[in-house]
Amino acid sequence: MYLKKISLFNYKNFSEANFEFDKKINCFVGKNGIGKTNVLDAIYHLAYGKSYFNPLAIQNIKHGEEFFVIDAEIEKNERNEQIVCSLKKGQKKILKRNGKAYDKFSDHIGFIPLVIISPADRDLIIEGSETRRKFMDTVISQLDSHYLQQLIQYQKVISQRNALLKYFALNHVFDNDTLSIYNEQLDGYGKTIFEKRKQFIESFIPIFNTHHQAITGSEETVQLVYESHLFEKDLLTLLQENINKDRALHYTSVGIHKDDLSFEIDHYPIKKFGSQGQQKSFLIALKLAQFEFLKKQSGVKPLLLFDDIFDKLDESRVAKIIEMVNKDTFGQLFISDTHPERTEAIVKSTHQTYKIFNL
Repeated sequence: MYLKKISLFNYKNFSEANFEFDKKINCFVGKNGIGKTNVLDAIYHLAYGKSYFNPLAIQNIKHGEEFFVIDAEIEKNERNEQIVCSLKKGQKKILKRNGKAYDKFSDHIGFIPLVIISPADRDLIIEGSETRRKFMDTVISQLDSHYLQQLIQYQKVISQRNALLKYFALNHVFDNDTLSIYNEQLDGYGKTIFEKRKQFIESFIPIFNTHHQAITGSEETVQLVYESHLFEKDLLTLLQENINKDRALHYTSVGIHKDDLSFEIDHYPIKKFGSQGQQKSFLIALKLAQFEFLKKQSGVKPLLLFDDIFDKLDESRVAKIIEMVNKDTFGQLFISDTHPERTEAIVKSTHQTYKIFNL
């Protein structure tokens, strides 16, 4: 699979831009603020139907304009595929494949496997559990559409149950029978999601450990620990036991929507006890493991986006990545960098074909 070309109209800082890509390495170079990351984000948008950096869709429209369009051609399984993502102010975003609009964006997830490595990934360490759950869900959903549907349904029921709890509080009433219907639905969806997250982490950890050791060459040990209320009791029991707490809080306090992924170094939180270099290595290993996991499970090499990472890495870590490129571990690469000379030196050392776009 490879991305052949992309056209951007009114997307972020671009009025109009067209790019035809090399099958292997593509670099976007230029000063900060010129739009290098925006091209990578447009590619991400094609895969996930949303921006990696800005969750508010309307803010991806160029200032003063009414709409944006991302139009791309991809070759997959020896077929040309056209993917178009567009948004007009006041209307719903539209995602089309070969001229036909998807009814649900979730039907598109997984069609373009993609992994991005960016300085913004540090949010996985410093932000709350939602960011790390999203990481797990993103990887699993690219391979398992049933999981994604279960997750969407679970989140809908959580919203309905929370609305009911607020209604009870405002009106000083309580109806356990209605609440029980939501509890049973959450228990059904929650069991499936919990089991699939557990299976994913069991498969993912050895891949992650291998990459971490390759990048650091050190003997320090790192851990990914899946944390969930469901290791203690089934969800139905937990919901029943916590009903008084939920009524006081006006929301559902237990369930798989509270799961977390603990990032540890020598069994201590990496957020508190890891140096910047250790955190960096941890995150790159995490993303490279995501890449390998998707590749193994799908049989397709995902697109790999490196956003400004050569600025953040020392020479030994860059050398490890170059080694992986030369081993043909990766498929098509997209790289943004502020230093044209450095970029060219790095890509030349890979002995692969490449294109450099000066923005």
